[in-house]
Amino acid sequence: MYIQILAFLVLALVFLNLSRFGLMVWQWSRVKQHAVWPIFLGGLRIDLSLLAMLVAPSFLLASVFDANSVAWAINGLWLTLMWLLVVIPELSSAQFIYEYDTRPNRLFTDYLKHPNEVFGMLWKGYRSTLIVGVIVMLASSYGVYYVLSSLGRELFDAVWWLDGLFCLAGALALFALIRGTLKHRPINPSTVAYCGDGMLNTLPLNSLYSVLYALYSIKNERCAADAYGKMDSATVYALVNQAAGIKPVSNALRIPSWHHQGETSKMSSFSGASKSANMVSSIGSADLANVANSVSMTSSESAHNRDAAQTSKKTYKNIVLIVQESLGAQYIGGLGGQNLSPEFDKLMNQGWCFERCYATGTRSVRGLEAVSSGFPPTISDAVLRLSKSQSRFFTLAQLLKDFDYRTSFIYGGEAHFDNMKSFFLGNGFSQLYEQPDFKDPAFVGTWGASDEDMFATLHEVLSQDLDVPKLSLAFTVTNHTPWEYPEGRITPVGEPASVENSVRYVDWCMGEFFKKAQQSAYWEDTVFLVVADHDSRVWGETLVPLRHFHIPALILGGGVPVCRDPRIISQIDLPVTVLSLAGIEAEHPMIGRDLTHDLACLEGGRAAEGAQKLAQSREQGLDQVQSRAQEMRQAPIPERTHVVTTIADNGRAMMQYNDNYGYLVGDVLTVLCPLKPAQQFIYQAPESYTPIADADQRMDLIDLAQAHAIWPNLMYDAGLYTMSSMHHVS
Repeated sequence: MYIQILAFLVLALVFLNLSRFGLMVWQWSRVKQHAVWPIFLGGLRIDLSLLAMLVAPSFLLASVFDANSVAWAINGLWLTLMWLLVVIPELSSAQFIYEYDTRPNRLFTDYLKHPNEVFGMLWKGYRSTLIVGVIVMLASSYGVYYVLSSLGRELFDAVWWLDGLFCLAGALALFALIRGTLKHRPINPSTVAYCGDGMLNTLPLNSLYSVLYALYSIKNERCAADAYGKMDSATVYALVNQAAGIKPVSNALRIPSWHHQGETSKMSSFSGASKSANMVSSIGSADLANVANSVSMTSSESAHNRDAAQTSKKTYKNIVLIVQESLGAQYIGGLGGQNLSPEFDKLMNQGWCFERCYATGTRSVRGLEAVSSGFPPTISDAVLRLSKSQSRFFTLAQLLKDFDYRTSFIYGGEAHFDNMKSFFLGNGFSQLYEQPDFKDPAFVGTWGASDEDMFATLHEVLSQDLDVPKLSLAFTVTNHTPWEYPEGRITPVGEPASVENSVRYVDWCMGEFFKKAQQSAYWEDTVFLVVADHDSRVWGETLVPLRHFHIPALILGGGVPVCRDPRIISQIDLPVTVLSLAGIEAEHPMIGRDLTHDLACLEGGRAAEGAQKLAQSREQGLDQVQSRAQEMRQAPIPERTHVVTTIADNGRAMMQYNDNYGYLVGDVLTVLCPLKPAQQFIYQAPESYTPIADADQRMDLIDLAQAHAIWPNLMYDAGLYTMSSMHHVS
């Protein structure tokens, strides 16, 4: 058995290093910018740690059964099974890196929960790759089993006490290899991280180790403080409230972010904004009047809003949240991307367009979490898939039930995917439309009915019972591998099954929907939000690749102003803003900024001035960025209580990228990495990052980033992201 273990170790080490070398060659344009030796040295440490865990049971039994032929056969099968365990995720590494810019991690096992959808996607979109991978897996497994079965029996013939000493020494060696270090903490992915490129830091890992470590880390998924540093909960709550401009009000559950929204969202904000050419391209007087009616409420109206809801359900506008699958700003011509979105570009000139909206994460569940509930990102999984958020968790639907809204979730696929069905039905959405509910769909692909079918259902829902206000969350499916869509809708360019043509089709569907919507009876009474969940591929040679968090976001409908807004905003700001535009005045725990209220800061010219500085920075290039760094080094550190002014002037966004947390305020990006000091950069869009020396860092922004990274975990663990009406409290 000892010789089998030795042979397995050699074969596995050779295979893992060949795979690592192949990935390095593939990504050489990024690898060559840093030292190469840390990849192989760190890789050897990680590989030995993993393999020592896999062979430990065989080694501990070998001293007793090394001469037993039955034990040899069983051990050969066991080690072949371990080989399969190593090979399968490793063969998936290249495709996974292509999609997510990291080695396989927890997402790898999450997808295994949906074998029908995932296998259908792989078979249709990656058939040749799948076939080659299966062949390599089976052939190599047979080869390993053949080698292990044909080896001689005993490694050596020794007296029992010498065999016992060898076993003890070997066990100690295995323990040392598994631990991987003599330091206080055992080896982990951060041990072998060596540069500022997050993807390159995963190359020293092997993919099985990456997956197992991600699964092991589930036990810590609610402990952001363990990853980014501890902070007193009172300080966390105070900083987050201050940054959001929240004045908390007392409530039975003692929710720290519970506050009133509505009475300060006055139309004078838009009036002030119109004075700045940098912020607003055109707002007509009719638009001002319409938005004033939809946004502003007098104190008298506020006091009687619930009575008004009972007597006239048309008091509040419909809210439609259209979440576009994998539609990064890189595909939107009007945002400087590829010329693939003529319909969206037209709509940008008909509504309130946000030029610098950033996604909170890289998965659909993260975007849906932000848009439907205003919940910010965290190192934990998205709340759609966490156990404690499947009921009594705050969403717009939970809030609007008290305003007699009819709520629905519309999705062309199977809503059980990513636990969407359980989360939405458990948290206020009363109606759910998924693939089986679509009658005679025009097209059904791997991920479900086409987007034109989804939009047709949305139009039908909005056309019913016009006197009843509605909240509809509509989620597209088409822009996803294997890029399937019906023929005859667009003129494909190049390979029909491509992301570019998929984007063209989704854009066509949206254009057709809004042509109907603008002629419908519900148009003037509806606020539409169109926003992406995330970019199609998020990757980059930095700790948080902001370029691929940039997404389109647009609000339009009856009474919505026509403007181009260059402020930095986050997805979590959007649900708060649409509430104001719909005329809702209410109390809730969301920490997004009401962007109708923030426009008031333009009256002093500060936000316009900040936007102008950012524009100058983009035009003048790296010299301007370096000059900004010099200014920061010379400027005194601001008092932390003044950070609200900084955010109001410059905007802010937050995002989770694998284990890294990014917090962007103006042109300063703060990045938190697990068990490491915070790093800061001066960011110049689209992808220039100038490091800020440790001595020159903005400590107020580091505190703010840490507070926002910890806040969601505190709220989730304590069950505080909720509403008193969902609990029996007095």
